[in-house]
Amino acid sequence: MPSVTVKGMSCNHCKMSVTKAVAGVSGVKDVDVSLEKGEAAWTESAPVDMDAVKAAIRKAGFDVE
Repeated sequence: MPSVTVKGMSCNHCKMSVTKAVAGVSGVKDVDVSLEKGEAAWTESAPVDMDAVKAAIRKAGFDVE
């Protein structure tokens, strides 16, 4: 399961914003965002462009490593 580290999440609203952002990327199937780990992970239904995932998270207002 691919994942990225997300900085700046502090509440469930943040978690939902990141979940929605990642879910909107083409090829992303199931999204799991963990506040405790500061991580967003997903499964793929088709190859996913990691840069597109990072851009979507940044557009939602969070930093990505």
